[in-house]
Amino acid sequence: MRGDNLREKLAHIVEHWSPQTVATVNDYDVRLAKVHGEFVRHTHQDSDEFFLVLDGELTIRMDAGDVVLGPGEIYVVPRGTPHQPSAATETSIMLVEPREVVNTGDAGGELTAIRDDI
Repeated sequence: MRGDNLREKLAHIVEHWSPQTVATVNDYDVRLAKVHGEFVRHTHQDSDEFFLVLDGELTIRMDAGDVVLGPGEIYVVPRGTPHQPSAATETSIMLVEPREVVNTGDAGGELTAIRDDI
């Protein structure tokens, strides 16, 4: 038996900033997303947010300064911290967060993704 292949799962994602759940661990979703351009600045009041860059480069803009991540690099945005992810080129990321977390946090808007599994 073989496990899921992340590259195959990523191939099915066509919309930017629309995370897709690939696994659930206890009450946490493991989500994959393709991102490009700027996301909305937002805050998750009750949850940290884990980012892992699979390929490309992700910048997380925060009041304390930008965090720039390349392939294989991780960063955890602490709960309650306003942040704005951005990618100059198409970038693939993995997120780990409680299943009830909304991708746009307190900002809402047109980039809010419905929880979806692939």
